[in-house]
Amino acid sequence: MPDTRTDPKLRADALALQEALTDLVRAYQFRDREAICCYDVSLGQSHALERLLREGPMTMNEFAAALFLEKSSASRLVDGIVKKGYATRRPDQNDARYVRIALTKPGRVLAQRLEEDFVSERSALLSDFSERERGTIVKALGKLAAAVSSGSE
Repeated sequence: MPDTRTDPKLRADALALQEALTDLVRAYQFRDREAICCYDVSLGQSHALERLLREGPMTMNEFAAALFLEKSSASRLVDGIVKKGYATRRPDQNDARYVRIALTKPGRVLAQRLEEDFVSERSALLSDFSERERGTIVKALGKLAAAVSSGSE
């Protein structure tokens, strides 16, 4: 890990990033809650539906890893969306020791509706930026997410 004591500019940038990320996460947590206000899912359940829509059916272990959750937390999350009829939990066809989670038709419809709501909201946010700036923002956030993900394993 870099030593911020010997690089004051790196330390200042890291502090600025910490503050910006904290503000961004807080703002998005609030906005995301507002965006799903009219549906019968929690914020966590909406993330689960979105991930299943994007990646397709997956094992419980894959699901937990994709959402950065412990397996027990992932299982409770799946319980909720299964109970609401948005997902199924079935034995894996290749190995019955594993459970595979998949969206149902109503789950796919809701996940697509949530995705469209989020895309509309993100479009409004990005509309004040130039195409080049939007590309830079998306690329930088993608690199940050990859760096954080690779550091958490």
